[in-house]
Amino acid sequence: MIRFFENLYYNPKWYHYIVALILLPLSIIYGLIGFIKYLISNPKDFRVKIISIGNLVVGGSGKTPIAIEIIKYFIKNKNLKICYISRGYGRDSKGLVWVKKDGNILVDTKSSGDEAMLVAKETKCDVIVSEDREYAINEAKKRGVDLIVLDDAFSKVSIKKLDILLEPNKLPNKLTLPSGPFREFWFAKSRADIILKEDRDFKREVKIINPTSRMLLVTAIANPNRLEPFLPKEIVGKFILKDHSFFDKDKIIKQMRQFNATSILVTKKDMVKLENFNFDISIMDLEISINKEIIKKIEEYYER
Repeated sequence: MIRFFENLYYNPKWYHYIVALILLPLSIIYGLIGFIKYLISNPKDFRVKIISIGNLVVGGSGKTPIAIEIIKYFIKNKNLKICYISRGYGRDSKGLVWVKKDGNILVDTKSSGDEAMLVAKETKCDVIVSEDREYAINEAKKRGVDLIVLDDAFSKVSIKKLDILLEPNKLPNKLTLPSGPFREFWFAKSRADIILKEDRDFKREVKIINPTSRMLLVTAIANPNRLEPFLPKEIVGKFILKDHSFFDKDKIIKQMRQFNATSILVTKKDMVKLENFNFDISIMDLEISINKEIIKKIEEYYER
C-alpha cells in the first residue's frame, strides 16, 4: 500500500489518476483541516532563534542535508551553540531523548532514528528527538543554546520561527493527501520566509566513496528515484525498503548473492543503520552547496 501511494505521488500511471479523483473529497477535507489550524494559530515566541526546515509534500526532499549544511556553517562562521530537534521518525523509543549532548552520542540509531543520528555524526551540535517539539525547545533552552534547528516543522504553526521550505522540482499534481502529495493546500507555501528550490537555491554534488565493480544499491529513503541521476554504472541491482526502515542482515546477504555484488551502495542516512553489519560498503557522499543569498537571509534573521 505504501509503495502504491509513493507511485501515485511521484511516478503516476493512468490508473493512479483515477484513484486520485476518487479520493478527492477526502483531500479537500484534509486540506481544510490544515488551513483552519493555521487561521486559529497564535505562534508562541520562545525567546530563542528557531529555524524550521520543512516541506509541504510527503517523501524526501533533502531536508536533512540542508539542515546539516546550515548547522555546519553557523558553527564554523558564527561559533554558535546549536541544538537540532527532530521527531525521530522510525525510532523505537518514545518521549524526549537526548541523542547527542556536549559532543557525546548517548544512544544508538534505533533509539534516535536515522536522520537524527546522521545529524549527530555529521555535525558538532546537540541533538534531541521528541514528539513534543515545544517541550524539546524548552529543554534545549535550559542549556543556553543560541540557535535551534527544527526538522520538518513547517506545519507547527504554534511556534514562532523562520520557516525554510523546500520546493520539489517536479510533482504530479498540487492536491493534498490522499489524492496528492501535499500535507496542506499548495498555496500554504506563501507562509514560508524562504523557499528553496534545487538547482536555483542549492545544488547537490555526489561522489562515491569506496566504489567497487559490482555494487548493490541498498536504501530506505523516501522517493528513492531521486537517487537515479547519481547512481554509477557499476550498479548491478537494487534492494529498496520503505523510508526509515531498519535493515535485516540476512536479507541483504541474500540479495548480494543473487546479484553477485562486491559491495553495497548506501546513502549516509542508510549508513548509520549498517555500521555493525561488517559489509563491504560503498557510500554516496552528498555535499550541498547553498546559494550565498540564502545564507545571508538566515544570518539577517539571527542577527535581528
